[in-house]
Amino acid sequence: MSSSQNTPLDLANVQGDILAGLPKKSQSYYFFEIDEHRVHNFRKQLLHLVPFITTTAQVISDKAKIVTAKKTATDGKIAPPILEISGVNIAFTQKGLLELGINNEKIGDTAFENGMLANAAALGDPGSTSPSGPDWIPAFKQHIHGMILVSGESPKTVHEKLAKVKDIFSVGRHDASIHEVKHIGGNVRPGKEKGHEHFGFLDGISQPAVQGFDTNPNPGQGTVPLGTILLGREGDTVTRPSWALDGSFISFRYLFQLVPELNEFLKNNAIPGVPVKQGSGLLGARLVGRWKSGAPIDLTPEQDDPVLGADPLRNNNFSYNILNDQTTQDRCPFVAHIRKTNPRGDLETPHPPGTAPISTAIHCIIRRGVQFGPEVSADEAASGKTKHGRGLLFAAYQSNIGNGFEFIQQSWANNSAFPPFKGPITPGWDPSLVRSVLSKVYLLNPQHV
Repeated sequence: MSSSQNTPLDLANVQGDILAGLPKKSQSYYFFEIDEHRVHNFRKQLLHLVPFITTTAQVISDKAKIVTAKKTATDGKIAPPILEISGVNIAFTQKGLLELGINNEKIGDTAFENGMLANAAALGDPGSTSPSGPDWIPAFKQHIHGMILVSGESPKTVHEKLAKVKDIFSVGRHDASIHEVKHIGGNVRPGKEKGHEHFGFLDGISQPAVQGFDTNPNPGQGTVPLGTILLGREGDTVTRPSWALDGSFISFRYLFQLVPELNEFLKNNAIPGVPVKQGSGLLGARLVGRWKSGAPIDLTPEQDDPVLGADPLRNNNFSYNILNDQTTQDRCPFVAHIRKTNPRGDLETPHPPGTAPISTAIHCIIRRGVQFGPEVSADEAASGKTKHGRGLLFAAYQSNIGNGFEFIQQSWANNSAFPPFKGPITPGWDPSLVRSVLSKVYLLNPQHV
């Protein structure tokens, strides 16, 4: 909380990716270090970056333009145009704030102040107990002071916009005020795979509605206080410095996915009694908690329903409270990814009798990010072996990392006894967020920004 908590929300003061999500088909994350000899220059150059920063108000305007262009094309029975729209946001680490001389007021988030590297073991990152630390890409063990996020409708637009941003800080010249630590880019998958991550599942379906911003939530979409996502707003219980109002913490993870290997696993362990293709699809759906279309298996446990999956008025409207959902795994396994990371009725429904509901609102995050790497090649599919790196650039926004991303990872996903109240059954670890033989997703280089 802060003295500004009751100040009306100004969408021109909130960076665009947080509440609304930057429109994108392509996106880059540019991690940088501030030159210790040119901090003064960097501070002055930040003023020239301000006009480039895309606010939530601008994102709303940009998305309205996209909707209008699509409607006009539909009415005229022509292909919709691709509008050239780009977005820029910036974030700083605790080290970056200290480098800028912002050290007289604590921002009030221990996880942010310590950095993700310090908590890698608790997050279950491979190699964390070794003397050299977790098996992250080496760049992410270096000093990272900040990250510039650039999005656009094409890689060309993103490249050109990032070049203009880098030019502000004289990158590549002798007087550069920042230096690249790591640059990672990704693209929305093509054609009918748009919106699906590389394993093939529709992504980004379940997001919280934010009070004061999302005025018309869909059925089943829980509403959380504004302060669950933005610092200094109602629901944020930590005292923040005034300059942090309407900011948010972003947790970043670089997730590699071994798609051919998972497909082989699903095929070789297909649920029996039905054709192999159907049985492997069912196994995948039970690991994730949704079919690839996005349809939740709690609503359609035996076969996919693409119409349901594509319907925002139905695809989140469930709470694991059908029949014996709380005591059996006939419809949705307790260990399914979406159940481990968003337990819904497992906590919010009183169970066993006499226990009070447990609200999950404080632990909600807004997920962003984009896929990276090429589509699976014919050779990879045939051999069942990954030859080209691909996966997900995962980003999550929250006002409290310890209540948000880290809590979900440690207390839910990596906790084999979660969800609770399951009698003699130990649910197990989330198969897609830990070092699992099943999903083969490895968290190689995360960073809090």
